[in-house]
Amino acid sequence: MKIDLYQQSGEKKGTVDVSDKLFKAPVKEELMRLVLLRQLANARQATASTKTRGEVRGGGRKPVKQKHTGRARQGSTRSPVWPGGGIAFGPRGNRNFKLNIPRGAARSALFSALSQKAATNAVIVLDKFEVKTPTTKAFASLLKKLPVERSLLVVMGEKDAGLEKSARNIDNVKTVLVDYLNLHDLMRFTNVMFLESALKKAETLYVK
Repeated sequence: MKIDLYQQSGEKKGTVDVSDKLFKAPVKEELMRLVLLRQLANARQATASTKTRGEVRGGGRKPVKQKHTGRARQGSTRSPVWPGGGIAFGPRGNRNFKLNIPRGAARSALFSALSQKAATNAVIVLDKFEVKTPTTKAFASLLKKLPVERSLLVVMGEKDAGLEKSARNIDNVKTVLVDYLNLHDLMRFTNVMFLESALKKAETLYVK
């Protein structure tokens, strides 16, 4: 399969051959849904936590006398039945949201997402991005010349401070290392742009 290759000037340089396993795989939408659900679930944090009757303040004195009130007996204001008392069976901040999916299935879903993007011409390749001083203007100027709609995910082969700093202040643009390429980012962004070095590394990492 071939994908369009662009220069930093924004001009089309030609095409580059890519692996069919990465960009022409069967699109398995149900598997993509399950892997996305797993990724979002694993990112959740169990922050909700309540205090039991043993943890809330007060309650040292018996609130009302035991007999002759015509009401139920009460031993402490920390009881769950009192306003401001402890919570019975509330969340304790220890809930586990983790889901497991086989590595092969997760990788297959990643290939499906890449193939879905490639089928709609939403994947392009950039030969390189070099600037003496990182500036938002340089990357914004490049975006105007590329066939990019709405949002863009930039995939790098290795850390590139110049590219990261130039792109970080632009709305709907994100940079990610190819090692951390994931389904959520692929589905969140409309277009994907690989640096040529990242494309070669992706084939080394994922194609066996």
